[in-house]
Amino acid sequence: MVMERVEHALQTPLDRDGVVRKRRTIGARSDRGTWVRVERRPFARIGVQGWNGAECAALLAGVAQPTWRAAVSWRDDVDGVMWRADEMELLPGTPVMSGGVLAEAPELPDEWWETLNSSLDALARADTTRVATPDTVVITQAHVSEVIRAAFPGAPSPAVEEWRPAHGDLNWANVTGTRFCLFDWEDWGMAPRGLDSASLWAQSLAVPELADRVRRERRRDLESRDGKVMALFTCAKIAGPYGHPEDPRLLPARLAAEQLMEELQRD
Repeated sequence: MVMERVEHALQTPLDRDGVVRKRRTIGARSDRGTWVRVERRPFARIGVQGWNGAECAALLAGVAQPTWRAAVSWRDDVDGVMWRADEMELLPGTPVMSGGVLAEAPELPDEWWETLNSSLDALARADTTRVATPDTVVITQAHVSEVIRAAFPGAPSPAVEEWRPAHGDLNWANVTGTRFCLFDWEDWGMAPRGLDSASLWAQSLAVPELADRVRRERRRDLESRDGKVMALFTCAKIAGPYGHPEDPRLLPARLAAEQLMEELQRD
């Protein structure tokens, strides 16, 4: 029923045999050579800023992303959810990772890293009233403090000073290689400086050489005090109460967190 409704609203058939399923979305190619992404979200996860992240992101200058074309959304009172489908141009390549935890370093040319840097820097200069919702949770100082102290009770003050626009869900499943493109923009908005850089770094901890590369490329963010707080925040998500004991990033996250806490204490 959902796919039929999307097809009718966008006036294009979808490839049912090529459906891609992620945590909370499904996607399929249309017969006019575009990609349609469908998401289901409970009312409580919508928030006061609405649910038009892809539309707002389409206006960002200097950010490598697929061109957004159209959308349709509707309310489902029976299940207490909102549905939304966004149509956009096809990605220029396949995602670096389709799911799970990255276990080996991808082969990415220097141009990929250059575009990553220019895109994140351009995003940080943007102007928006949106607030980022990583993991569909509005990011606030209180939330940052709660996540960090749940994993590391003795952590120094995680107070954030500088807020900048961020993608909010930067991970290896939301970027393409070998040509860089950043997609899935529903959670973007203002966030503590360094959130995106810290997120990509934390997602790379199972591959030390990749984590080191991310740290080198995003040094300006990650060496700032707020960047260190965000790195500790992302480590806390891995090593905290909801972390998985067999996650290969667990030990690296704990070791990194110890160093981060020492540095934040000195700062």
